[in-house]
Amino acid sequence: MTETANARKIAFATFVRRALDEARATRAWSGTEVSRRTGVSRQTINRWVRGDWASDPEAERVVAFCEGLGLNPATAFAALGWERAATAPHAGQPGPPMDPDVEALLRRLVDPNVSDAEKFHIRETIRYLAYRPTLPVDVRKRGKQAG
Repeated sequence: MTETANARKIAFATFVRRALDEARATRAWSGTEVSRRTGVSRQTINRWVRGDWASDPEAERVVAFCEGLGLNPATAFAALGWERAATAPHAGQPGPPMDPDVEALLRRLVDPNVSDAEKFHIRETIRYLAYRPTLPVDVRKRGKQAG
């Protein structure tokens, strides 16, 4: 193994270890809870912590891990030595317009005057909404007719 590959493994393992320590300290999450919240298996997370992987982790799993813990995936990508632009599907192109309410939530998440407890509550609510099952189209139509 080259020094660069070993350094990347150590850097990523350190990132994952710190993320797990923070989740345990601030949210009292166990390894099982981290796995459930991120969708990344405990075995995979343990391999990452040990630096025991032959090929790079899958970008989707890294993103899921970070998002499940409320972390910026760019930090993990930097630890892995990945350039974010290389993994972005439409680098350089503007994204779709953002809803003003979502923008307001994002501003609150980066506002230093907002308490950590409130930020945690915002993240948990967003996480719930992001991963709840969507209703079939016909059920949504019935709800609009009834209301």
